[in-house]
Amino acid sequence: MSEKLTPKQREVNRVVEALTQAIGQHKLRPGTRLIEAQIVEALQANRNHVQTALQRMAGQGIVTIEPNYGAMVARPTAKQAREVFIARNAIECAIMSCITPEKMALFAEEIACQQHNEHQSLHAQDRRRIVYELGAFHELMARIADNDVLRDILNNLMVLSSLIVMLYQQDVTTHCQCDEHSNIIAALKAGDSLRAQDLMREHLNDLLQQLNLDETPQNFMTLSQALEMGEG
Repeated sequence: MSEKLTPKQREVNRVVEALTQAIGQHKLRPGTRLIEAQIVEALQANRNHVQTALQRMAGQGIVTIEPNYGAMVARPTAKQAREVFIARNAIECAIMSCITPEKMALFAEEIACQQHNEHQSLHAQDRRRIVYELGAFHELMARIADNDVLRDILNNLMVLSSLIVMLYQQDVTTHCQCDEHSNIIAALKAGDSLRAQDLMREHLNDLLQQLNLDETPQNFMTLSQALEMGEG
């Protein structure tokens, strides 16, 4: 059951989605100041709607708002990074348990397309695109599971994971991740939910082991660049 959104709600959602996408695609680094005037200009948005969007994202832990400073992209601590992966383990195993071979068959074309894009990004060696496509796999599994609650929780965790990867991951071992995704897909198509859950736990543990809690990436875009319309 979908409720009709007011114009304000649609605009707030648009701002949230634009900022969330910029974070998820590694265009905005943790700690970047989110200056309201720049967001208003970049997105042609109402200032009140921008403020509401930032407040919502603060409630999700994606943004922090400090008095006399304003909003900034959150910087998850090492403790929070571990907690996010513990939460992802629980949520994504629950997602695996919801997926049947019949559901996989309904999404066969989208799965094939996602896997193709994943491998293409790997061959192109575009790190930002690789990270995006690897995340797209998890989001697709949540859609296939057809559980809106699990999907909404995972979407928030995936944005937080993007911040964690930017802060703490030095190298993306893409070949291993692509193989792990393929193995999970094979188990789900075969109707072996328990194996899919085991593979997902191993996959998430591998991702966690790649984190270097002392490293911070460099060369990020400015807020204005990240929100430019039409940029990929």
